Amino acid sequence: MSGKDNEEKKTPALQDIFAQLDEVIEGMEQEDVSLEETFELYHKGMDMLKMCNDKIDKVEKKMLLLDNEGEKHEFES
Repeated sequence: MSGKDNEEKKTPALQDIFAQLDEVIEGMEQEDVSLEETFELYHKGMDMLKMCNDKIDKVEKKMLLLDNEGEKHEFES
C-alpha cells in the first residue's frame, strides 16, 4: 500500500466531517455548555472546516475539462 493510500485513509470523508460539524454545532447550542467548552468546540469546528476546504481544493485540482475536440485541460477556477 502506498503512502498516499495511507494518507487518504487517515483523513475522514467530507460526509463524515460534515456529520462531525453538525455534532459540534449541537454541542455549542446546548444551554449548559460553558464558555470554555464553546471556545474549544469553535476551534474544533474551524479545524474541520479547514480539512473540508483542503479536500475540496485537492478535488478541484484533479478535475479536468474537455474542450470541444475532446482535449483535456486543467480545471481553472
